[in-house]
Amino acid sequence: MKLEIQPIGNSYSEQAIDLILTIQQKEFNIPITIEDQPDLLQIESFYTAAGGNFWGAFADGELVGSIALVKFDERAGAIRKMFVKKEFRGKELNIAQELLEVLISFCRENRIDDLYLGTITVLKAARRFYERNHFVKIEKSNLPAKFPLMSADDVFYHLNLD
Repeated sequence: MKLEIQPIGNSYSEQAIDLILTIQQKEFNIPITIEDQPDLLQIESFYTAAGGNFWGAFADGELVGSIALVKFDERAGAIRKMFVKKEFRGKELNIAQELLEVLISFCRENRIDDLYLGTITVLKAARRFYERNHFVKIEKSNLPAKFPLMSADDVFYHLNLD
């Protein structure tokens, strides 16, 4: 299997929506719809134009993972849309780790020093993954004022890259 990680734009919206909504709704029963995340229909204006990016992980040409960065302040960004298709998860392929490393490299190159993210209590594996990668759990009240909140999120993390 050939794995490639590359920035993706609006031409991949449908594939990204299919990947992400399937995981959110079918696998984890999270009551979230495409209407709740219009950013997926406008990847370029929402992520790229603002100084962030959106990456896809492709296994033999199929989109099997994603991660996105919203730049919301001069030196700060929020991780969004971190998803890997069930059959492609785990240490053997290490797709989530590779996606995170691509995003962190982008942050270092673009002088984004602080990364924040919100996730959901039920996503236990995701939380363990962030904690293994030195993200520190913080209270919602300690998020920066400009942090782009998602209504479903109830657990928050911070990582300083300095």
